[in-house]
Amino acid sequence: MRKLFALILALAMVFALAACGQTGAAPAGDKAADSGLIKVGIINLDPSESGYREANVKNLTDTFTKENGYDATFVTAPTADKQLEAAKGFITAQVKYILVSAAETTGWDEVLADAKEAGIKVFLFDRMIDCDPSLYTAAVVSDMRQEGETAVAWLESLGLDEYKILHIQGQLGSAAQIGRSDPLTEKCAADDKWTIVREGTGGDSWDANEARKIAEAAINAGEQFNIVYAENDGMAGGVVEALDAAGITHGVNGDVIVMGFDCNKWALRELLAGNWNYDGQCSPFQAAVIDKMIKTLEAGGSIEGLNALNQIISEEKGFDAREITQADIDTYGLGE
Repeated sequence: MRKLFALILALAMVFALAACGQTGAAPAGDKAADSGLIKVGIINLDPSESGYREANVKNLTDTFTKENGYDATFVTAPTADKQLEAAKGFITAQVKYILVSAAETTGWDEVLADAKEAGIKVFLFDRMIDCDPSLYTAAVVSDMRQEGETAVAWLESLGLDEYKILHIQGQLGSAAQIGRSDPLTEKCAADDKWTIVREGTGGDSWDANEARKIAEAAINAGEQFNIVYAENDGMAGGVVEALDAAGITHGVNGDVIVMGFDCNKWALRELLAGNWNYDGQCSPFQAAVIDKMIKTLEAGGSIEGLNALNQIISEEKGFDAREITQADIDTYGLGE
């Protein structure tokens, strides 16, 4: 009786989560096998987090449709505990594939092992999980550390006499935050000319208002900085609001260098106008690659082109305000 109750509870949980976070997709149910549809559970972060996430969610919902052969349930779960609950629910519901963009890099081993034991294949997208690669089938991700290294290398190329940095971090513990933060903190530890004046986070939602508050606190405390290193565009925009309110110039001819990540079109336009200095690309488009992998497996084939960590790495670049063109914005910009 207790096992039956646990099963009912787990199923109720995943469908309740799906009702809150689902976007235009049918719930994963037992009819999927009868209809010939591939049963998939997709766990993602809140689309309101950023323009990147909005584009990522849309890319997935446009791909994993009934018309494309899927019975997909989409769950929005912004924190690790809710994501783990959703994954457990999908295992109980016996989906065939689970796709996840992890809120945190750790804590997934047990759930992934349970999925593997149940014969469910797991695909990571956007962000890595710190676990044995045998626990997931493939990961289609950005190299977040490379994004950070590219940004720090660009900053170093400016040859400034001193680097006094306001560091605005993303969701602490996420792959994006770790990858973008570590190269900067390592450089500051190794070079006396590089100093983090103040550091703070936009929280789980990478919130622009939280970033603005961090900048306001630094300004009000009289802390001098000449670089804003914000780990997404929205938070960079929040800091710029604080700079403008305080009458501090920024951008190509300003006193403060502004750096963001994700390449939203509105942010790239700030580069083109000379108001910002740098934006690091992070591609949100992983759905077509995963779709092709699943269809290959369904046809009895094997996935090719994976590295030692079972990854496919998105190719990305950084944009300099002194070099960016409208064509770059049209090609690489997200949103409108």
